[in-house]
Amino acid sequence: MERFSEYRIMWVLVFFDLPTETKKEKKVYTDFRKRLQGDGFTMFQFSIYLRHCPSRENADVHIKRVKSFLPDKGHIGILCITDKQFGNMELFFGKKEANPSTPGQQLELF
Repeated sequence: MERFSEYRIMWVLVFFDLPTETKKEKKVYTDFRKRLQGDGFTMFQFSIYLRHCPSRENADVHIKRVKSFLPDKGHIGILCITDKQFGNMELFFGKKEANPSTPGQQLELF
């Protein structure tokens, strides 16, 4: 078994659209973002956060954790993809193609 296979390494993406009309809703939005960041997620775009995971099992732990603090209102999506799929993403700034800047890799200590 290949330990660092591009098919074993996973990326977890969390997409969300939360209401921010009231002061309370803004606090819920901010708290949700802070909890994502506290669990190692990095902002990819304004309402898209992602996290690198060394395995599907590790990704499942973080997906379960995100599900444990979902807000009562809003739309949230969670997507888990392989490193190979993530590497096939095409990024553009306007019409100009951009090189993807991969967030820092997670260290694994034994």
